Amino acid sequence: MRWLLSLLVLGIYYGAVQALSSAGSRLLVIQEDASEKQLYSTFWADLERLGPALTPKALLDFVNEDGNIILALSGGSPTPTAISSLLLELDINLSPDRAPVVADHFNYDTLSSADFHDTLLVSRPDKLRPDVKNFFAGDGILAFPKSAGQSLGTESPLLVPILRAPKTAYSYDTKDIDAAIEGTFATGSQIALVSAMQARNSARITVLGSAESLQDKWFSATVKGPKDGKESKTANRDFARQLTAWTFKETGVIRVGRIQHYLSESIATTPALLNESNPTIYRIKNNVTFNIELSEYSYDHWVPFDPPKDDAVQLEFTMLSPFHRLNLKPVYKTATGTVYGTSFVLPDQHGIFSFRVNYKRPFLTNIVEKHEITVRHFAHDEWPRSWRITGGWVWIAGLWSVIGGFLAFVVVWLYSAPPREESIVKKDQ
Repeated sequence: MRWLLSLLVLGIYYGAVQALSSAGSRLLVIQEDASEKQLYSTFWADLERLGPALTPKALLDFVNEDGNIILALSGGSPTPTAISSLLLELDINLSPDRAPVVADHFNYDTLSSADFHDTLLVSRPDKLRPDVKNFFAGDGILAFPKSAGQSLGTESPLLVPILRAPKTAYSYDTKDIDAAIEGTFATGSQIALVSAMQARNSARITVLGSAESLQDKWFSATVKGPKDGKESKTANRDFARQLTAWTFKETGVIRVGRIQHYLSESIATTPALLNESNPTIYRIKNNVTFNIELSEYSYDHWVPFDPPKDDAVQLEFTMLSPFHRLNLKPVYKTATGTVYGTSFVLPDQHGIFSFRVNYKRPFLTNIVEKHEITVRHFAHDEWPRSWRITGGWVWIAGLWSVIGGFLAFVVVWLYSAPPREESIVKKDQ
């Protein structure tokens, strides 16, 4: 199988995409057949070719060291064992057929594949979920000639499809084109034409099912579908730019700026992050404000980060389990970031707590921030006075009524004259 493997390493500059990656402009492209380099001249312009022996373990070690990989497959030819082993490590399955290719008799290009219907015409990808950003949206039709379909496992939350095949598509073996198709590898939306895996360290691997879609002729080709019969230009070039930009971290990268937490009752809440250091000790029932600054990388510069409409960045105030889980709201924006914040009352529980922001979404780098603090109980001179506790007023009234009654009794007893005794007169007999 003809395949294109791109690795983010030191020494070679990436010229196909104009903007710089957030991790730098270093790229290595490895191509199996050097004679096909001219077919992809628009895609990588002046990249230099190197060809070391790469094993699945070496590639996974590269990913573990924050490397990014884009792998382009081609249907109609056998898959190298090294590639199959690498994808199995990612829970991506390829067809066991000798020369698999995806076909669709209802969504194909009648100009280039009128016989075998193996040039798929698909729309640009939609949102994966309402709360997920779409970095691959746009207008136009995508042409995917000789695609190698992929079946994604369901166990890994790190694996997501970028573009699925139409519902009427299926995968078959071109070596047995004359034989009846009894069982197929996958059909319809089970087939992923483009898939991605973002590791826990935010390293990215993108698998493109059609290397031919990156050829110069398909970047501005004219295609015509069998339904409407209208000719239109492909959007392969724009989609390839979006795909490589995301893979090599020109988009979808979130940076954490300053983090601030402080007592709301002692320091007035202002729209600016304070310069004072964050306290390490709070008291139970304190009113606390938490702020965090988030930025997003957009091709060559940092911009304020805005989550999708149906999503929110959340703060957890936790010990062993969260005591508070609150949505962070935008406080204000700068030229390069958005400050999110919220205020809340600390729980009536002392111990070691932590402010946690754990924001993990498909196609965005992970945000995991944890700041530990100590929450103490009330000091002996911090308890409220008895007269401030409304529930104790009845007891205070009872106390003062007893005291008042005793004093009244003493006053009455002291200032009351004793009873006068009558004199006994002895009668003379």
